Amino acid sequence: LAVTLVAAALAVGLREFSSLLRARGIRPMQRVGFPLAAALFLDVVAPGWLGVPFAPLGALLLLTFTLWRGADFESVSAAAATLLGAVYLGALGGTIAALRVLDPVGEGAWRLVLLLGIIVFSDTFAFFVGHAAGRRRLLPGISPGKSVEGAIGGLVGGVLGALAIRHLGLPGVPAVHAAALGAAVAVMGVVGDLDESLLKRWAGVKDSGTFFPGHGGMLDRLDSLLFGAPVLYYYFQYVH
Repeated sequence: LAVTLVAAALAVGLREFSSLLRARGIRPMQRVGFPLAAALFLDVVAPGWLGVPFAPLGALLLLTFTLWRGADFESVSAAAATLLGAVYLGALGGTIAALRVLDPVGEGAWRLVLLLGIIVFSDTFAFFVGHAAGRRRLLPGISPGKSVEGAIGGLVGGVLGALAIRHLGLPGVPAVHAAALGAAVAVMGVVGDLDESLLKRWAGVKDSGTFFPGHGGMLDRLDSLLFGAPVLYYYFQYVH
């Protein structure tokens, strides 16, 4: 169920990503982009499930579709943007779902809680520290509201969140590992948030969509998770 819910959320996010592209006059190749994103997602969540290497086939389909549009030279940028969306939502999104199904499967729910807990703690600490002590802008050209002080607060919050979740449900993870994971996920969460802010400023929109009325789109909710999840995925896949 968790994998299905993540896949559904990613599908909504990919549609919103396509809308951002259209706001700049780029028509993504959705008939290729969605299947390619799905294949990348499955390759992360269930390696070997497809049975054949899909990357060559995906490349052939994508590049063939650039000719399908005839002499429209903008199809080159559309193909590049389509591939970006597939990697962004498919490959990165696959790591969120994979946390639920990695061995041991019994810890899968707690791995997801760990990801969510780190991001929530990090965002909460960043918000309050930034509002109370924020002076230096982090990247004012991309996200004027973020401060260096807020980012430091978010880093501390991420570490505390990871240690709390580790104590509650993942005692097999060494405390020093949990602290390092909390810091790394918090940092990558900020990177993900800034990347999505860059996309929105490029597209000239305030929010990625209206999926959550008054709170933006699905992509606005996924941005930090998409960048934080790979940190935990690689740790639980190859270290723990």
